[in-house]
Amino acid sequence: MTAAAMKPEKLKPQASPMQDPHRVSEAREKVLEVAIGRAVRNFRRQKGMTVADLSSQTGLSIGMVSKIENGITSPSLTTLQTLAHALSVPLTSFFRRFEERREVMHVKSGEAVVKERAGTRAGHQYHLLGHIGANASGVIVEPYLITLSESSDVFPTFQHDGIEMLYMLEGEVEYRHGDQVFLMQPGDSLFFDADAPHGPEKLNKLPSRFLSVISYPQAD
Repeated sequence: MTAAAMKPEKLKPQASPMQDPHRVSEAREKVLEVAIGRAVRNFRRQKGMTVADLSSQTGLSIGMVSKIENGITSPSLTTLQTLAHALSVPLTSFFRRFEERREVMHVKSGEAVVKERAGTRAGHQYHLLGHIGANASGVIVEPYLITLSESSDVFPTFQHDGIEMLYMLEGEVEYRHGDQVFLMQPGDSLFFDADAPHGPEKLNKLPSRFLSVISYPQAD
């Protein structure tokens, strides 16, 4: 099936995204006891438990649970292990809001890292625009600026884990995903399961440049 015969399915109205892009998370706690107490309270409420329920399951008094949740006392490691077990959460989850570092990477124009990806063919220039390793989200994201020139090979053979999004900036290519071919022009995007064979099949106008953003779960 050719690009001329195949038109990408138009984006239909969808339900609102699960996450509000403008939502602001609660500020990090700067007092360890307060951070732990807030986390205990939030996990307890998520489980639909009362303070009395948590007291019963942990053997801690209602007064002690209340003091912990309000950041009045500093619980011992043994107490935290008991609470973590009762709430079915990792012990480390109680500390996530205490001065947790969030990574950021700023790449100036012309300073992106040129990277050879597995399976890269001749003339495919990959500029890695940023990279954050292990992080609290559990997701790895790799943003690339890809340039295709007159010397570029064409091939529908990339296949890897995760989800990928392409956004066309310049030029025109016919891009294959599985058994479909899409005509990609400036302003067009393609969002797909990267486990299917995919890649540029025909280069109509060169040079061609597009953004590629790949996301996949980070290894445990």
